[in-house]
Amino acid sequence: MDTKLPFKNDSLKISISRGALIDSGRDGRDIPYKLYMPSGGEDKKPLIVWSHGLGGGRDGAGFIARFLAEQDFAVLHIQHRGTDTSLWEGKAGHPWDIIRRTEIPRSASLDRFRDVPFVLDNLQDIEGHEQFDLSNIGMSGHSFGALTTQVMAGQYFPDENNVLKQMAEQRFKAGILYSFVPMGHLYQGKQEELFSSIDLPLLFMTGTADDSPVENFDYTYRLPVWEHAGSDEKYLLTLEDGDHMVYNGSRGKLEDNPKRDIHEQIINDISLAFWKMKLKGDEKAENWLKGKGIQDYLANEAEFLKD
Repeated sequence: MDTKLPFKNDSLKISISRGALIDSGRDGRDIPYKLYMPSGGEDKKPLIVWSHGLGGGRDGAGFIARFLAEQDFAVLHIQHRGTDTSLWEGKAGHPWDIIRRTEIPRSASLDRFRDVPFVLDNLQDIEGHEQFDLSNIGMSGHSFGALTTQVMAGQYFPDENNVLKQMAEQRFKAGILYSFVPMGHLYQGKQEELFSSIDLPLLFMTGTADDSPVENFDYTYRLPVWEHAGSDEKYLLTLEDGDHMVYNGSRGKLEDNPKRDIHEQIINDISLAFWKMKLKGDEKAENWLKGKGIQDYLANEAEFLKD
C-alpha cells in the first residue's frame, strides 16, 4: 500500500501533556484531557477534539492521535466521567462484561455531551493553547464518542424528560465518526427525524465486522446514520473485515485481527486526508479523497462512498 501520499508530510516530533478542566457549574465535575502537540510546523495548529467510547478514557486511540499530531494537528482527547474507565476499574471480571451489566443513565450521556462545549469554552486553561487555530476545529470520536460527535453535529437526542432536542456545537467545522451509533434502542423507525438535522461535513468509518460489543448488532445496523444524515458533504469508509475495536488501538475480548496493521494505516491516512481538506484547505488531499487516488490506494481493502 502506497505510503508516499501527495498530502502527507515528514513526521514532526510531538509532545504529550495531561491535565483536567474543572466545571464549577456542574458540582466541580472534572474533565481529564490528554493533548498531543506537534513541535515545529505551522505557528497555528488546527485542533481536533476526540471523545472516547463507553468504558474508555483519554489514553485510547493513541495511534490515530500520534499520527495526526506528527502531521501538524493539535489533538485533544477528553475523558467523560460516568461513561469512562471508572465503570470497570477495580471491579472483578472483564471490563466488557461489567459494562454490559451496567445501566447508563440518561444524565451520564447528557453530561458527556455538555463536556464538549465546556472544554471549548476553557481552552485557555490548557498549556499550549496559544498554538491552537480556533477558526479550524474538528470533532471526532469512537462508538459512544462517535455519538457524541453526531450530537455536536446537530443530531437530536432525548433530554431528561425524553424530549428530543439539539445540542449542536457551532465551533466545529467538520467531524469524523469511527463506528457511528444508530440509537435504534431509543427511537427505532425514527432515523430520519433523528439524523436529518446533522449538517456538518462528516467522514463515517465502519467495517464489515463492526459488530456492537454491547448491543449485538452488525455493521449494517449503523448505516441509517450515514443514509439519513443531512450533511451536504459526507463520506463513508467500510473496511473489509474491520471490527469495532480497531479504531481504539486495543482488542477488548476480540480475537487478534490479522489485518490490524493495514487497517490502522488506512484509518490514519484517510483521516489525515479529510482533516487536511477540511481544516487546512489542502487541495492535494481534496483531489485525492474525491478522485481516483483513494480507490487505487484502497484496492480491495475497503469501500469508499461519497454523497
